[in-house]
Amino acid sequence: MSTTTDVLIIGAGFAGLTAARELTQQGRTVKILEARDRIAGRTWVEERMGRGLELGGTWVHWVQPHVWAEMTRYGIGVVAGPEFEKAYWWADGQLHEGPAERVLEIIDEPNKRLLEQTRELIPLPYQPLSNPAVKGVDQESVSSRIDALNLDEEARQLLRTFWSLNFNGKIEDAAFTQALRWCSAASGDWMLMFEACATYKVQGGTAALAAAILADTTADLHLNSVVKRVEQNDAGVTVTTADGAVHSAKAVIVTLPLNALDSVEFSPALSEGKQAAAARGQAGLGAKLWIKVKGKWDRFVAFGAEDWPINFVQSEYFDEDTTTLVAFGPDGHAVDVEDTEAAQAVLEKLVPGIEVLEITGHSWVGDEFAKSTWPMHYTGYLSESLEEMQRPEGNVFLAGSDYANGWGGFIDGAIESGLNTARAVTGKLDRHK
Repeated sequence: MSTTTDVLIIGAGFAGLTAARELTQQGRTVKILEARDRIAGRTWVEERMGRGLELGGTWVHWVQPHVWAEMTRYGIGVVAGPEFEKAYWWADGQLHEGPAERVLEIIDEPNKRLLEQTRELIPLPYQPLSNPAVKGVDQESVSSRIDALNLDEEARQLLRTFWSLNFNGKIEDAAFTQALRWCSAASGDWMLMFEACATYKVQGGTAALAAAILADTTADLHLNSVVKRVEQNDAGVTVTTADGAVHSAKAVIVTLPLNALDSVEFSPALSEGKQAAAARGQAGLGAKLWIKVKGKWDRFVAFGAEDWPINFVQSEYFDEDTTTLVAFGPDGHAVDVEDTEAAQAVLEKLVPGIEVLEITGHSWVGDEFAKSTWPMHYTGYLSESLEEMQRPEGNVFLAGSDYANGWGGFIDGAIESGLNTARAVTGKLDRHK
């Protein structure tokens, strides 16, 4: 097999772009095969509703060191979201209203109790298995841990919705250790964790950061290149795309999300452990929507019941006679991103007098290259799968936020994984000169 490229990278999300930059700046030749007609993976800025909207991953924070370093490197700042004045929340079969801080007050003590073992069990967020005792709670779900707190019904239901929002999915099998990992990365402070989740956006959008990283690499980018097969032998790897093109290299970095990993045929097959993790997938199977409503509303945040198609809404943009909301739901299959009437039916139960004018979004669970939103893991993943997903198989390496140590589920995790994987590939190539 004639090798013309040092490294092939499957996917031009933040993990792939970061790895490409690191490798090319070391003098390696790199080719990126991206299935979509754009870069940036599960982040996507598009002009809709009269402004550039983030249809996927959005938020960043200075407690996320990898993404913050990249923004510093390229001179990119942040844009702060609105400070909320009012809150609506559904609990115990009825709607409640109050100042925004009231919601945080209700779940503050419960969250502190829920996460009180954070610093003990995960003292080093970027070495999440450094205390072996964490494996002892890895089969426990967020749901069971919340119910074990014996909260009053209002606090219990609100806390369950809060964690359904964080997981962007159902929490019955959602790993308690995933909650601990996020809190550990925020220095054990759940309010700081929540601030990191939905407060600061990238100046110019996530597309600006992705473009800056791409411009800093000499990698050969091929869009609309859907990879179907990865084959390796002693000489290296060959990657075949849907159009029949064959690409050869010494090593390949696969940045497919966990839920989409089985869309590619590997020869030889990936390990049983990797296959099992991919078959199970991860819990982030929800929806993200943008909703334009009539009138200029107060800056509000709203929590619905955990199983509502839309269970969290916050106001983001304010125009003269409309307000644009960002909204999330736990089941992407239960939400039609074009069904205005369905959105109206949910929102009017939560925000009295609201009138939906328009909605938009992207079905990430229906996206063949994602099949998921942000990666939030099921019970057992940390102790049974994480290290295995990070383990190279010959010349095949995995990278992505799904396989990160620290802020898995965020852009930060993708960048962290891209950095670590690029270093591992360099070590492999150096050993086989």
